[in-house]
Amino acid sequence: RDRRAGPVDRPRALIGAVRAFARRYLPDDGPVCVALSGGPDSLALTSAAVRAGLSVEALVVDHGLQSGSAAVASTAAATAESLGAQARVLTVVVGSDGGLEAAARSARYEALEAAREDRPVLLGHTLDDQAETVLLGLARGSGPASLSGMREWRPPWGRPLLGLRRADTVAACAAWGLSPVDDPHNSDPRFTRVRVRTEVLPLMEDVLGGGVAQALARTADMLAADSDVLEELSSELLDRARGPEGLSVAELAVVPEALRTRALRRWLRDDDEVGELSSRVMAAVDALVVDWHGQGPVAVGGDRRTRRVVARRGDLLEIDSTDR
Repeated sequence: RDRRAGPVDRPRALIGAVRAFARRYLPDDGPVCVALSGGPDSLALTSAAVRAGLSVEALVVDHGLQSGSAAVASTAAATAESLGAQARVLTVVVGSDGGLEAAARSARYEALEAAREDRPVLLGHTLDDQAETVLLGLARGSGPASLSGMREWRPPWGRPLLGLRRADTVAACAAWGLSPVDDPHNSDPRFTRVRVRTEVLPLMEDVLGGGVAQALARTADMLAADSDVLEELSSELLDRARGPEGLSVAELAVVPEALRTRALRRWLRDDDEVGELSSRVMAAVDALVVDWHGQGPVAVGGDRRTRRVVARRGDLLEIDSTDR
């Protein structure tokens, strides 16, 4: 859209973004769900989706993490219904695995998956969220798959607003007379993403003279295109290398590292007992292919009683379990 456009154009920009998304990815014009938190991004998306002519059910997840969360969820659902959408509140229990933020996210997505009934789910992520995601991936030393950020469409999840700013959704809510909920977690400095949003990115914008969020989002777009090609090629490589007993070292050893390591990662992720695949673990597995000198198996997961390992036997890589 025209970045010189004033606030009065922002509602139109949101509706246009949803319509363009629907034309590109939802040609059957069927019903959709919108994940509605009650905040400005998801509330503006719900309104824009209805105004774009989509049949919408808003799914409001109540995480139960704050006092009065049920009332907040109920209000968000009522607001969606006043806009012309159907609405449903999904109550979840948040565990503790991976920390509060990760556990809440897992519970939320599980609830949305269970409730969507084969319909796509639209999420209110904006360009600002994309920039934060890329910056966090960069700080963690993640690979291209992480740095390519969130995808506009990865069925069943759709993000029509990735090209728009958070300020656009706030302005659209104001123009439509909507009152978003202010989630305290979105300003809680205990969460790394909040500090990136409120401290790191503003500092980078100041030091570098602006345009940082847009540049990070462009980086994600470029890396996503490259990553898609590499993923397709690595999938074909894995099909060639995979046999009934394991992976053919001969097939893997003659291809570039970028393809080989992707194929190895795909192969390992197919095993439910394989754990987190750090860069150190992947380097050790790759060495079984390209730097073989008789080294022992590489641990890749397991439980208290057994270890899941990758071992080389002759020209094959195999996944086995061994006693601890």
